[in-house]
Amino acid sequence: MKAHFQIESANKAQELSVDVHTLIVAGWAGRDMAAIEHHIEELAELGVPRPSAVPLYYRIANNQLTQAARVQVVGENSSGEIEALVFAAGGRLYIGLASDHTDRKLEAYSVALSKQVCAKPAGGAAWEYADVEGHWDELIVRSWIEEKGERVLYQEGPIASLRTPRDLINGYLAATGTAAFSDGMAMTCGTVAAIGGIRPSNVFEMELHDPRLNRSLRHRYTLDILPDVA
Repeated sequence: MKAHFQIESANKAQELSVDVHTLIVAGWAGRDMAAIEHHIEELAELGVPRPSAVPLYYRIANNQLTQAARVQVVGENSSGEIEALVFAAGGRLYIGLASDHTDRKLEAYSVALSKQVCAKPAGGAAWEYADVEGHWDELIVRSWIEEKGERVLYQEGPIASLRTPRDLINGYLAATGTAAFSDGMAMTCGTVAAIGGIRPSNVFEMELHDPRLNRSLRHRYTLDILPDVA
């Protein structure tokens, strides 16, 4: 999948095209085991089984990555999750944002399949990881959904509650025996708990905010609901 990013660097702005051939979703990526347990219990209410390992790395078909503002899903049982997106290009690491959109009904049967069947919407702007790595723990993630016509805060929390991209990359390499996180590889880096519980919405808006440099990455997408027929 060819992705295009506007790189907002401390040095200069540039456009970057990346041929993403490997897409990974890092699950259960928190640093705090109590917070991980909270998310596990949150999903358990939906019938989702406990993970076999923490963190857990899900391979997703690269054609599921999209930068479209409108995506299609089957049925009304899916929802988004904001995540930082780390990707490699030209021998460097970059940070964008993406939504690990997931079919919650299917998740009770198979987490891997529930992630695979949904597109992973990603924003069109990114930062050089080197520009934020030194103050990574100051970054904040937020998302909003639409309920009864109102914009509602759905997620908000410090990214410090999650493992760093470099830690997750090293964990993936060790778990899979992969030699390097090379150009064209991309990984989502975990999420924070939903405020008021996980629930669907036809609109999902997300933000990765850097208070140190006073800037944000943002993306908004809407859903087209396809009929769930048997």
